[in-house]
Amino acid sequence: MEDLKKASTTNPTSASSFSDAPLNKDGVITGDMSEEMMAKTTAIIEKVDKESATRKFTGVMQSFFYIFCILVSLYHLYTAIFGPPVTLVHRSLHVAMMTSLCFLMYPMRKKSSRTKPSILDWILALAAFAVPIYIYTDYLGVVERAGRASQTDMIMATLLVALVLEATRRCSGKALPLLSIGFILYGIYGREFPGMFMHRGYDWLSLSNHFFANTEGIYGTSVNVSASYIFLFILFGCVMTKSGMGKFFNDISLALAGHTKGGPAKVSVVAAGLLGSINGSAVANVVTTGSFTIPLMKKTGYSAEFSGAVSAAASVGGQLLPPIMGAAAFIMAEILGVKYSEIIVWAAIPALLYYMGILIQVQLRASKDGLVGVPKSQLPKAMEVLKAQGHLIIPILFLLYMLFFSGSTVVYAAVLTIGVTIVVAAVKKATRMSLKQIVDALADGAKQTVSVAMACACVGIVVGVSSKTGFGLTMANTIISLGQTSILFTLVFTMVTCMILGMGLPSIPSYIITSSIAAPALFKLGIPNASTHMFSFYFAMFANLTPPVALAAFAAAGVSGGNPMKTGWTSVRLAIAGFIIPYIFVLSPQLMLINTTLAEGLLTTATAALGVFLLAVACEGYVYAPVALPLRVVALAGALCLMIPGFQTDIVGAAVLVGLILIQKKKKAGLKSAA
Repeated sequence: MEDLKKASTTNPTSASSFSDAPLNKDGVITGDMSEEMMAKTTAIIEKVDKESATRKFTGVMQSFFYIFCILVSLYHLYTAIFGPPVTLVHRSLHVAMMTSLCFLMYPMRKKSSRTKPSILDWILALAAFAVPIYIYTDYLGVVERAGRASQTDMIMATLLVALVLEATRRCSGKALPLLSIGFILYGIYGREFPGMFMHRGYDWLSLSNHFFANTEGIYGTSVNVSASYIFLFILFGCVMTKSGMGKFFNDISLALAGHTKGGPAKVSVVAAGLLGSINGSAVANVVTTGSFTIPLMKKTGYSAEFSGAVSAAASVGGQLLPPIMGAAAFIMAEILGVKYSEIIVWAAIPALLYYMGILIQVQLRASKDGLVGVPKSQLPKAMEVLKAQGHLIIPILFLLYMLFFSGSTVVYAAVLTIGVTIVVAAVKKATRMSLKQIVDALADGAKQTVSVAMACACVGIVVGVSSKTGFGLTMANTIISLGQTSILFTLVFTMVTCMILGMGLPSIPSYIITSSIAAPALFKLGIPNASTHMFSFYFAMFANLTPPVALAAFAAAGVSGGNPMKTGWTSVRLAIAGFIIPYIFVLSPQLMLINTTLAEGLLTTATAALGVFLLAVACEGYVYAPVALPLRVVALAGALCLMIPGFQTDIVGAAVLVGLILIQKKKKAGLKSAA
């Protein structure tokens, strides 16, 4: 596959090459998106991402929905500051609000009206509140009857399940609801299943009550996290967006990397990584940053497939990059019962190695094909960007301080950071938010949380059946059995399980399911919980990147005009370090800075970084000069030696690295003299 167009004798990055890129009044490329680009972005998101295909209201309905969204955000801010009501009331009300918004926002079918809800939509939206009202009016009764439900309890539980399944289908597609229905059938007809998967079976009265009357079903951990951390950090992302953070990331990336070899590709990696770490949506991140960076990459000389792949790989990686890492990281902290700051520490080095792998491949590709960067005259200056927009970094630094040093809760830190963002943005006129923009951010926060919240509620059905039937333990034993107690084989089967379960699912439910089903298998083999969950987390995220269902890659192909499948497989190659690193930190927790000294952590990181370099060389087949196939195989072996912990393997890997560099330098000199 030819990923890159060969550089012509004409410099692909001459001043005229970028003349149609977005320019400011001084003729400098800017991270602002034109109206045409925004329209194209919206169309691509709606085509690829089910979550974005929402109604566009007008008139009275627009005002009503707008006010409804604001009230939902204010409720969550209030409960974050002053504390929520009792557990089931709070979680049921959160699910009801999200479900109601979903029925109003998302059409039932493709042919349904895209401007106003139907009568049925209104009935369903109102019916969603029947459950929290019932729980509120008979709270003690619902709790005390858990396990011996009444007929009314069963009716309410059935209504809840039906509403959650339909709402999730509308906003996330059929995959998760069908999976949930499959688990419900498994819970009811357990006696009919063969071998170790057989269980006693449960009637609908017992099973539905398990979803409804405790915190092990729909109102479980995932909904709790959705009603607190996830909502607030999505709201934080909306406020940051209104302040111009996306433009700042694009501009500073251009200033720092735009002029280097293949500069636009590096800009894409940096911008997508920074923005993705905040917004948590790989698909939205691809089209937001990619609509700006992909055309620049193509003008530099990269093919449509390679350009799209860079954006996709970098955007997916944003969910692995602290400080926010997408919403799934909050769920990990809740499941493991650890501080969120610990998750940040664990994730930092693996995420940096992942991005290092992409950047090195981009550099090698540019060197191989003689691609240069954007002329400095057309790029913003770093100091000018920092002077104009650099103060927007303060809220992120403040958030890190609150998480690591303040001793306050994550929820409290999120609320304060939102306030700090508004205040800091007001310092400069260019970033200052009007009252309307702040209120718009409140409305956007509620709307953007809907799909995540519904996925969290729906996955509660899967988790509830797993806990009721012991399916998670059974699956863990199956994986271990297939792996024949070998850690390596078990890791491979766990990875495959994560990838299959993650196909077509949003990142959050994908992680929750894989962590509840696959992670126990690794834990039973003596691997620390932190490593097992991070392993599941990585491969749940990469399901967005790997064909045949690769939503992020397909979205990138929509922007670039490239072949979707080629873009997907190119994305996998660029992200190859991310497929190997999880194996490394399972075998060597020092990479996650777990149970290690600073010196050991630095040594492990350094050797792993050298391994990532050799891995990039093996993938691209170039360093100083083209690398012959046998040497690429040797480079791959050396990369694995450096990445696998151990003094002897490090020595072998280092010898391969030195030898390869010497051979390639000699080859380069020979090619020069021959020319």
